[in-house]
Amino acid sequence: MPAQTFTTLDSPLTTRAEVAEALKVLLDPLKPHFTPGRTCVKLGNTATRYDEIGAQLEGFSRPMWGLASLLAGGQEYDGTDYWFDGLRNGTNPDHPEFWGWARDLDQRMVEMCPIGYALCVAGHKLWDPLSQKEKDNMAAWLGYINNKEMPNTNWLWFRVFANMGLAKNGAPYSQEKMEADMDHLDTFYRDEGFSNDGPAGYTQMDYYSGSFAIQFLQLLYVKIWGDRDPKRAELYRERAKLYALQFLHYADEQGRLITFGRSLTYRFAMAGFWGAVAFADLELPAPLTWGVVKGLLLRNLRYWTQQKEILTNDGTLSIGYLYPNQFMSENYNSPGSPYWFCLSFAPLALPETHPFWTAKEEPFPTNAIPSVKALTQPKHIMSNRGDHTFLLSSGQMCHYPVRASESKYGKFAYSSAFGYSVPTGGYFIEAVGHDNMIAVTEDPEGMGEVWRVRRVATDARIEQRDGAPVLISGWKPFKDVDVDTWLIAPTEQAPNWHLRVHRITAGRDIRTNEAAWALTGTKAGDGRELEALRMTGEGSSRSGDVSTADEGLHAEAGEALAVTSAGAVGIVELVAGKDRVGKVLAADANGNMCAKRSVLPSLSSEIKQGEVGWYVTAVYALPESAKGWKGRWRSGWEKRPEVPGWVKEMM
Repeated sequence: MPAQTFTTLDSPLTTRAEVAEALKVLLDPLKPHFTPGRTCVKLGNTATRYDEIGAQLEGFSRPMWGLASLLAGGQEYDGTDYWFDGLRNGTNPDHPEFWGWARDLDQRMVEMCPIGYALCVAGHKLWDPLSQKEKDNMAAWLGYINNKEMPNTNWLWFRVFANMGLAKNGAPYSQEKMEADMDHLDTFYRDEGFSNDGPAGYTQMDYYSGSFAIQFLQLLYVKIWGDRDPKRAELYRERAKLYALQFLHYADEQGRLITFGRSLTYRFAMAGFWGAVAFADLELPAPLTWGVVKGLLLRNLRYWTQQKEILTNDGTLSIGYLYPNQFMSENYNSPGSPYWFCLSFAPLALPETHPFWTAKEEPFPTNAIPSVKALTQPKHIMSNRGDHTFLLSSGQMCHYPVRASESKYGKFAYSSAFGYSVPTGGYFIEAVGHDNMIAVTEDPEGMGEVWRVRRVATDARIEQRDGAPVLISGWKPFKDVDVDTWLIAPTEQAPNWHLRVHRITAGRDIRTNEAAWALTGTKAGDGRELEALRMTGEGSSRSGDVSTADEGLHAEAGEALAVTSAGAVGIVELVAGKDRVGKVLAADANGNMCAKRSVLPSLSSEIKQGEVGWYVTAVYALPESAKGWKGRWRSGWEKRPEVPGWVKEMM
């Protein structure tokens, strides 16, 4: 490990110079991994669905998001020559390390986006010094994308940026392709600032709709190309203003963002929208002052510098989230993929006099936004009640195969404090990764070959009940089993509880297991397994007093609870007489993206063929980031929420 790394920075990360230094410390460990011709960066030996050169090209191109912004801002980096040499060699068909011509649906197309951006903003360093022959090679390699098929997704932006990079440097480019792609990308727009990542027929509004691609690249386009396309630039500014007011709800006061969707190994890129707002000089509506925008981006950056296990032993970023993890990855994640991280350094392209840098950083505007808000386009109900930022979800999905897609889009809830889990297997319930889901099996003993969880929610919609939003959806785990679910956000009276009402119509014998949030499953002191919460007096945890132990597990009929260094999480059946067995599962290791060893409070039950089962599940969560949580969790756990009257009538 190098003497100084990204996660050992002793810096407040408040100024442009400090953020620039953080980027340099992130780039430095890449130098030993460049190939002899400096065209590729080889950071590991795991494979992707595309070829090895494409994989190693990711390690080369993606850090350029940050490097180009640094150079655009007039700053220097002593490793710039690595990328300059790589650009001229990788695009030279006669060089032994030539990247190769793009084919249809080729990964090289993705990497043309950061390269195109770099040529737009840092052409004085990366284009002007090239010979005419080298410029011709670069233009030919990038321009090859114009004759190839691309996915009907955010990828179309990558061709736009390849052409912009050429145009900005006086090279031949296709205005026709740019306009056709932009016109089609604009059909992805829905409302309230949200674009779908693809055409109509499904809902996929994850971080690719915002920070990873669509909103981010729209705002870069505004700054770079707006003078040539003022009408579209103004449209994108207005959409970004709408989106900003929605996206704000995905962040918490600590700087974390809600873990939802695919590609979260990009980490800091999740906050990239705020960096693009600054890059585009976009002033946002209240409460989004420059100080608030600055805080939203820099708190997330600081959060990542504090996560000591995101780096490999040589100081490079790992595939994973809070620690290296292949289970949560996608088949397009190469060892260089995580460097999409660097796009959030876009404000480094701005001068120190820009209001983003001169503004005093402001805290998260908790009191200026509603504590519960329904977002109709992504089909999310957002909540920050009870010092817990999370969302309720139903109706999103990928329209193409993605590893653990059911976990990334199909859960009932997603949190900024408790990361989601993915399956490590399917034979035993501890490996299913079903936090915030109901898992169903045909085997009454719960040891069937397959546990099924929701991937596709049907008829998902938000309706109002007693003046509050409710997210309603259906699901068919088997052709003769129907699960209808109503998701209800926390109330002021029970701010740490959300409700899930389920009606399960069984055409066969089934066993169900419903789980709460997964959280750290080891003792804070010695790292060993958690033990039972010790009680004094008689009865359950509601009538007994927890001893001096601050952590442990509790389960009895109809409820389960885990209190760990990550906070307190529990699950309860609110309707008396339901035969649901409480248990805190020891989840399979490395299934959770935040906790390597996690536990999972759960309720299990059986439903016989021909029966209709009604459950009213209450899920409790108080994260450790909540001030004074150790003195608060027990009273919050004891104060159970009421079953709404409309639910009683429906049952």
